[in-house]
Amino acid sequence: MELPVIKIGNSKGIILSKTLLEKYGLGEKVEIIMKEDHIEIRSVRPPREGWDKAFEEMHKQGDDAPILGVKPDEDILEDWDWEDGADAV
Repeated sequence: MELPVIKIGNSKGIILSKTLLEKYGLGEKVEIIMKEDHIEIRSVRPPREGWDKAFEEMHKQGDDAPILGVKPDEDILEDWDWEDGADAV
């Protein structure tokens, strides 16, 4: 697909059709990845998008069990300040 590069103020740009925007899920913001000889345009997705579903699947498969049965040291947990994540003074 060829698109014209058009003047937009002091810059230049391209206009993407509604069909392209919908097909590739491009919204109000995009990410531009600069490669050596081309650029990639990707949709900006919220951080941790889809993690809930992934965690549910892990739980169903039993992949969320503690590693090697290691449990937190109770003495360490008692000294932890759970309000701000810093050690209690």
